[in-house]
Amino acid sequence: MPPDTAVNDPNARHDGWRTLLRFLPYLWPRDNKALRWRIVVACLLILASTGAQLILPYLLKWAVDAMGATGPKLLQLAMWTVLGYAAGRFAQTAFNNLRNIVFERVGQDATRALAENVFGQLHRLSLRFHLARRTGEVTKTIERGTKSIDTMLYFMLFNIAPTVLQLAVVAVIFWLNFGPGLVAATGLAIAAYIWVTRTITEWRTQLRQKMNELDGQALARAVDSLLNYETVKYFSAEAREESRYANATRAYAEAAVKSENSLGMLNIAQAVVVNLLMAFALAWTVWGWYQGKYTAGQLVFVQTYLTQLFRPLDMLGMVYRTIRQGLIDMAEMFRLLDTDVEVADKPGAPALVIGRPSVVFDNVVFGYEKDRAILNGLSFEVPAGRNYAIVGPSGAGKSTLARLLFRFYDPQEGRILIDGQNIKDVTQASLRAAIGIVPQDSVLFNDTIGYNIGYGREDATQSDIEAAARGASLMGLIDRLPKRFDTEVGERGLKLSGGEKQRVAIARTLVKNPPILLLDEATSALDTRTEQEILATLHRVAEHRTSISIAHRLSTIADADRILVLSDGRLVESGRHGELLRHDGLYADMWARQAAEAEELGEAAE
Repeated sequence: MPPDTAVNDPNARHDGWRTLLRFLPYLWPRDNKALRWRIVVACLLILASTGAQLILPYLLKWAVDAMGATGPKLLQLAMWTVLGYAAGRFAQTAFNNLRNIVFERVGQDATRALAENVFGQLHRLSLRFHLARRTGEVTKTIERGTKSIDTMLYFMLFNIAPTVLQLAVVAVIFWLNFGPGLVAATGLAIAAYIWVTRTITEWRTQLRQKMNELDGQALARAVDSLLNYETVKYFSAEAREESRYANATRAYAEAAVKSENSLGMLNIAQAVVVNLLMAFALAWTVWGWYQGKYTAGQLVFVQTYLTQLFRPLDMLGMVYRTIRQGLIDMAEMFRLLDTDVEVADKPGAPALVIGRPSVVFDNVVFGYEKDRAILNGLSFEVPAGRNYAIVGPSGAGKSTLARLLFRFYDPQEGRILIDGQNIKDVTQASLRAAIGIVPQDSVLFNDTIGYNIGYGREDATQSDIEAAARGASLMGLIDRLPKRFDTEVGERGLKLSGGEKQRVAIARTLVKNPPILLLDEATSALDTRTEQEILATLHRVAEHRTSISIAHRLSTIADADRILVLSDGRLVESGRHGELLRHDGLYADMWARQAAEAEELGEAAE
């Protein structure tokens, strides 16, 4: 990734020229000479196009002056100058388009590199970041940022740079042909134009930022509502969701109206400055013609140069707004890049090497918020090859163990060891490669069954996928499907039942083939029959692995080698099922309560 200077102060201005400087390494890549040569050629074509444009007024002046006299030679001169004028216009168009062709790959490559870095950063950020940010807002930030870069670069390199060069050359030409008066008037008008444009555009920028905020809010509400489609239906909340979305879109529409109205004010103010200059310049030339100092051709000469200047100046407001907004949108992407990575590998961290896959929690203290601890000095060991279960009431910290083991968070105190190695001292990639998980809610990609199973390992072959499907007892379903492994599962796997999704998740873990298996309430959302089928599959999968089962239903882990009972983030009981029942503690109480609930449900069913 190109070097940049991170700015972690949330109150710092990210939309100034510092943002552009941070983007330059993407635009001028050190390791790609071909792209740098494209930039050089594009700059030469800019000079050629500007030169062709600057010669055009002279050709018209000579043609008009020749037409004011008579004679075959003057006719010939007039003909050649007008033909040269047409050739010059063609050359300008040709140079501009060749410049675009040459530069296009540079802009696209720079945009691609930045977008890829931001996308990679999003995957490096902690779970805490993703729980706090809406997916719709993050994706909108990337979308706006990438779209703005190409347009902004085009205007900066191919509009502002040639305009500045042309202004300098025209100032010299006007000085030589008309003296300092017209040069001063042109300079004053340009200064006034820039001041008016910048002042009004700064005001419009605030309106634009509000529009972006409301646009992101509307998108986030739409995405959130559609992702929770079933929940909306469960509670007959369609009208409520439509109202929330309508409120967001109305607020955006109001902000858009204010923004567009301010654009009209800006265009009027710019037109006043531009046309005052045009009126003065033409009147100046007519007065000089009346005094006999200038020819009729010089009126066309001045009018053509000012028209050529006004064309990019007319766009200056849009160019400034585009660049300003592009810097804002790009800065939002850099803010994502600047976000601190809460969980990072230590420099030079080695890979996790597992001989015997034991798991140890050693006096672990952790809380999602500093003033609210979830785990309070938790210690236990899961020997290699054993099946341990973790149970406890809601809020005891069971699911937090899985997040810590995968190192989505780091504990505030204590350590977690796998085969005697502190997981903070090894690479996260090697750590997560050693652990497989079957979660309670198995979310699948909106792709095929085969893709979702093969996702467990990047180099999985079709035979690996089929073997994993057989191991997860999934072939009965696949054989009934016309497209078999090419069957689409739908968004989040909604085309499959709960049990089918769990089997796909199990198959995905089998493809991964990890030495440590984590079952995070993998059957709590299933009916009893499906649960028993899935449990049988899980028991088969867990053989010869170190497995940790986090369970709500105690009946599903009664045969575990050891059961760890948590309460308030502490280990309060430990033993086999029978031992814990005889101990008559928290586990026995939980068992009795669940047995009573099951009996009541059975009586109600009868």
